[in-house]
Amino acid sequence: MSGWGVAHLVVDGMNVIGSRPDGWWRDRDGAVRRLLADLQSLVPSDDEVVTLVLDGRPLSDVPEGTHHGVHVVYARRSGRDAADDRIVELVGALEPSADTTVITSDRALAAQVRDLGATVSGAGSLLRRLGR
Repeated sequence: MSGWGVAHLVVDGMNVIGSRPDGWWRDRDGAVRRLLADLQSLVPSDDEVVTLVLDGRPLSDVPEGTHHGVHVVYARRSGRDAADDRIVELVGALEPSADTTVITSDRALAAQVRDLGATVSGAGSLLRRLGR
């Protein structure tokens, strides 16, 4: 159980990874894999969905799709705010009544998804839950 009490948890992956200066930039792919593994430890119940949204090229061992309970998607383009655009697209495609929380510390993205009816929790809240 993810423990967030929401139907859909959407994680701004690089925002969460980049929120801690733990040397992630020396092994970006490893940082992505660690975050995915951490999210998998919060395996959702059947009625919850966890989506991890990532920037950059898809990792060969982590293609788009569901990986042990976590749905992974990548930005559709490169460049600034690419993952943000994908998150807005995902949240906008959900039913207006969907109980959705987006994990990000990006203020502009937070405002956009709130306008679409999602709630927002900062990257620190997820990291604390993961014990980091």
